[in-house]
Amino acid sequence: MCGATLLRVSSTAAPIEERFPRPAIVGVLNVTPDSFSDGGEFMRVGDAIAQGKRLSEEGAALVDVGGESTRPGARAVSPAEELARVEPVLAGLAGITISIDTSKAVVARHALELGAVLVNDVTALRGDPDLAGVVAGAGAYLCLMHMRGEPRTMQTAPRYDDVVSEVAAFLEARLAFAVTQGIPEEKVCLDPGIGFGKSPDHNLELVRRLDRIVAIGRPVLVGFSRKSTLGKVLGDSSATQGTLPASLGAAVAAFERGAWFLRVHDVRATVEALAVAAAVGRGKVTA
Repeated sequence: MCGATLLRVSSTAAPIEERFPRPAIVGVLNVTPDSFSDGGEFMRVGDAIAQGKRLSEEGAALVDVGGESTRPGARAVSPAEELARVEPVLAGLAGITISIDTSKAVVARHALELGAVLVNDVTALRGDPDLAGVVAGAGAYLCLMHMRGEPRTMQTAPRYDDVVSEVAAFLEARLAFAVTQGIPEEKVCLDPGIGFGKSPDHNLELVRRLDRIVAIGRPVLVGFSRKSTLGKVLGDSSATQGTLPASLGAAVAAFERGAWFLRVHDVRATVEALAVAAAVGRGKVTA
């Protein structure tokens, strides 16, 4: 990897929990036509850049830029198409702390060269054998997520004997693999993958028993924002999205059970909700 890339990401020397104090909000920026919530809304480069800046101004510790939808049934896109979507947006967001939502090594490499500091990989280093080397060589942060199957098939009758124990075991194994590939453990966070090969009850159980995932010892990211489970909780069996109030409820519940990162669409509202939750936990207004 070129020296310029190493220089770009040299600011990631600190452990991830020091670089991003809890609770850290990750703002979602999908540069896709088919994401479940905001697909097509930010396909124009100017609109995407404006949204990324807005998310940062509202309090996102990271703006998570993705050029390939991972919603249930989403089609795969080529590396060239994914790069064409994200590169101009990343260039326009220079100076903002960015993560790149990709499982492709070539996309991650270009994103890190353009200033991204974290690779958010929904395949947990299973999708591209070269991705671990890119992350390790750049000294970047990494998020490993659990997913049963792949986006096109993951919601086809997902079954677990014990979803929490199985997800925890998977994440422990993928963390160990990442370390063998030269990625320091202190650079890694873990995501139980809400909605990725899970039923609504699985999703709720993962948050209810999030302490088991937290016990692995790495910061945990939870992405429950606008997920269809939230609509089903409120009585709509055919829901494809959840509401903002429901998303805030899920974020607070996850935070109170140990989540470090919350990946959300509505940054300002989540920042304010978690600020109050944190203040209640402290028993005083200021830290």
